Amino acid sequence: MKISARNVLRGKVKSIKKGAVSGEVVIEVGDGIEIVSVGSLGAIEELKLEVGKEAFAVFSETSTLVAVPHSKRGV
Repeated sequence: MKISARNVLRGKVKSIKKGAVSGEVVIEVGDGIEIVSVGSLGAIEELKLEVGKEAFAVFSETSTLVAVPHSKRGV
């Protein structure tokens, strides 16, 4: 994964709350340290986010994004 953002924290998905069009993803990046990001349901599905999966909180000047590592099988 290559990105231009310099602020990246590795963690695990702790919870996902889905609404009508968007969802809240909580990533635990350390003991009791959680990052919360809101994204579209499409993005949550495309990233195949699920509780316990490794994910990255990616920060820019104005937003927090969620990223996942690529599978070696391309899935």
